[in-house]
This record gives sequence, structure tokens and C-alpha cells, in this order.
Amino acid sequence: MITLYSKNNCMQCKMTKKFLEQNGASFQEINIDEHPEKIDYVKSLGFTAAPVIESEQMVFSGFQPAKLKEII
Repeated sequence: MITLYSKNNCMQCKMTKKFLEQNGASFQEINIDEHPEKIDYVKSLGFTAAPVIESEQMVFSGFQPAKLKEII
């Protein structure tokens, strides 16, 4: 399962979500602006900027189509 940690007014978050949707990926989106309790978890992964994408294979930040293709 892919988890997309996003936030409001984040262009890279929107691009990542659109890429996942266009490629038929199964994912859940957690908006950290709406769920601030998740911020500490995202920081514990080593990231301070959205989007953060977590899968069984890897965790990374930013809109990275090549890495997204690897996990879908």
C-alpha cells in the first residue's frame, strides 16, 4: 500500500496525487494540515517537506515520477 502524506496548497503534492491516479495506483492520502497528529510520524521518517510517499519498498519526498513508477 502506498501512503501519500500531503498538505494544502502544495503543487508537488497535487502532481504526485495526479500521477498516482493516472497510473491506477492504489494509495491512501493523508493531509497533514487536516491530521496534524501525523506530522511527528513524517518527521520521524526524516522528512520536513511534503509530499512524502511511503511504500513497502521505499520512502521518499517530492514529486519523483521515476520512483513512483517503481512502487506502483
